[in-house]
Amino acid sequence: MRYQISGKHIDIGTALQTHVQDELGAVISKYAERPTDANVIFSKSAHEFVCEAIVHLSTGLTASAKAHATEIYSAFDACAGKMEKQLRRYKRRLKDHHRERAEPVELMQASSYILASDHEDEDSEPENLQPIIVAEMETSIPSLSVGEAVMHMELAGAPVLVFRNEGKDGLNVVYRRDDGNIGWIDPQN
Repeated sequence: MRYQISGKHIDIGTALQTHVQDELGAVISKYAERPTDANVIFSKSAHEFVCEAIVHLSTGLTASAKAHATEIYSAFDACAGKMEKQLRRYKRRLKDHHRERAEPVELMQASSYILASDHEDEDSEPENLQPIIVAEMETSIPSLSVGEAVMHMELAGAPVLVFRNEGKDGLNVVYRRDDGNIGWIDPQN
């Protein structure tokens, strides 16, 4: 597995890098088959250290976790604990997901845009209703079942996931609701 361990405006020593590789490697190998790479970023927010880990798995899934603590090692340990909890929760489904599929997840290419937000006075009317495009990127929309889409969304820690429904061959959306449940939008095609 390939590791990329970095710090934003802080120095990451070799002892911490070794600790991260050993601990994260142990957690991931216990629950996931053939992880491809891990990206761990340390930063400082006021008096706390922040650790964010993103792990790409060979099944096409991405797992992520984030934690805060006053000590940098504690921040990583809490982050690794969250990652382990996510992977343990989905262990059976992670392994079944790879076995049930005869072919890899099919991806459809799409354009993704970042739009400028209006930071004007909320009471004033905007001059133009056309949004200003700040950036344009390519993204992939996976072809998944609804259960797989929920698993992808939760492992990535994302609030929403757009996917192509394998059963109906149309675009669908799953999202985290304010009440903690999962919402699923399935438009009639």
